[in-house]
Amino acid sequence: MKIDPAARPEAAGLIGCGVMAGYGAAVNTGNVGRGDSVAVIGCGGVGNAAIAGACLNGAMKVIAVDIDDRKLDQAEKFGATHTVNSRGTDPVEAVRELTDGHGVDIAIDAVGRPETFLQAFYMRDHAGLLVQVGVPAPGMKVELPLIDVFSRGGAVKSSWYGDCLPSRDFPFLIDQYLYGLLDLNAFVSETIALDRVEEAFAKMRRGEVLRSVVVL
Repeated sequence: MKIDPAARPEAAGLIGCGVMAGYGAAVNTGNVGRGDSVAVIGCGGVGNAAIAGACLNGAMKVIAVDIDDRKLDQAEKFGATHTVNSRGTDPVEAVRELTDGHGVDIAIDAVGRPETFLQAFYMRDHAGLLVQVGVPAPGMKVELPLIDVFSRGGAVKSSWYGDCLPSRDFPFLIDQYLYGLLDLNAFVSETIALDRVEEAFAKMRRGEVLRSVVVL
């Protein structure tokens, strides 16, 4: 996909996966709009891209949820207005407290586990939208009281690669980057040589980096 050559390659390359998935989950799948309230569960590369996308599209309140304070600090840099550490706090209750008891308009699960799906389901306002962008393992299952599915209304949508159209969305994101509206550089935790890939994977598993970019 052709993009503006003025874009820093290390940053531009990230829209090819995590940034597009997260941004698109908020903007394309979630249709976040002006004044909306949004919760994002999981503040890695995809989750932070969803936060950035929600902010760019005018969300009034963006709540970041994670179990790692370091990731929550990063989420604030991408625009999160509030943070919730769910390791020692019920995230559903915390999100409801932050939304005057209502819940959010859009809840985005960027983790893809049964427990985070349920958290996102219940932290929505009535008729709110749950966007599933975190990819679950094939054997994972969710059990829900059917009356809750019926009575709470709303919708559940999966977001495959941010429901993007690359010919439209890639150049747009690069333009937002070059205009200073989308900080792609902030996703680049480090640049590495190819022989440091295994070390980079270990850092990612420990939650120490958002993205390590290999420069050949």
